[in-house]
Amino acid sequence: MLGEAMYTTIQTLWKTGLNKSEIGRATGHDWKTVSKVITKLDSGQSWPEKKPHPCLLDPYKEKILELIEKGLSAVRIHEELTALGIPGAYPTVKRYVGNIKKRENIFIRIHTKPGEEVQVDFGYVGYTIDDTGKRRKTWIFNMKMSYSRLDFYKKVYNQRVETFIECHADAFKYFGGIPEYVRIDNLKAAILKANFYEPVYQRLYKNFADHYGFQIIPCRTYRPNDKGKVESGIKYVKINFFSGRTFTNGTDLERQLHNWQERTCNARIHGTTRKIPRDVFEIEEKLVLRRLPVDDFKMIEGG
Repeated sequence: MLGEAMYTTIQTLWKTGLNKSEIGRATGHDWKTVSKVITKLDSGQSWPEKKPHPCLLDPYKEKILELIEKGLSAVRIHEELTALGIPGAYPTVKRYVGNIKKRENIFIRIHTKPGEEVQVDFGYVGYTIDDTGKRRKTWIFNMKMSYSRLDFYKKVYNQRVETFIECHADAFKYFGGIPEYVRIDNLKAAILKANFYEPVYQRLYKNFADHYGFQIIPCRTYRPNDKGKVESGIKYVKINFFSGRTFTNGTDLERQLHNWQERTCNARIHGTTRKIPRDVFEIEEKLVLRRLPVDDFKMIEGG
């Protein structure tokens, strides 16, 4: 059975004009498999979304991953979580750890230096009301400083590459500087649906990276932990900000999001570092970021 990422990859390559045999060679799948996917796409079917099954330990997944990567057993992980006041009986922890090991290829996480890396992603948050009173599909963009865990969030109504770039520029302005690396997930539907495989958009994003002076690091195939920090950030904002809140319009959403980001998200004691992201950023990270460019990036290609 094809995963969502491969389903979306085939969809994108089909839209770019590749035939079934070419897509098969590019993805490593038999042309008959590719043909079945394309038949579904042509009939209007999309990837069947599965309803998530939330677990008590989901908000602490990043911490649990960190403990797994250190080689701790389920018994030791349960002890560490209990010491931190994190709920969960041992059988629950053991089952959760086992499921992670089955799904994910655990590897030793590379710990970053101050100002070295940010991670970025989109997360779908459902329909919200814009400033004209129209209900619109809405995504949240998250850029997270990998060292301090300082978050920048922005509400958007599409996942186009131009929007992706604009979010980067706004995030860099918020941080007051630029990291050495930006880690993106080049397999997520968010990027592929924005035609990120098309040369004009690849060149546009590369030109943007050159203008701001950062390097692009795509996450490795089947290495979900590469981008664990920002995926945790997406889950955090969905659970702790969007759940149970109402917004009169887009401006109200942005106002509430900014207040929550400043007063709660970046001011809390982070579950993994046990430090306040804003404090760590201001003391250890802000001064080592690269300076913002004098001129804004001119988005000519792909516009």
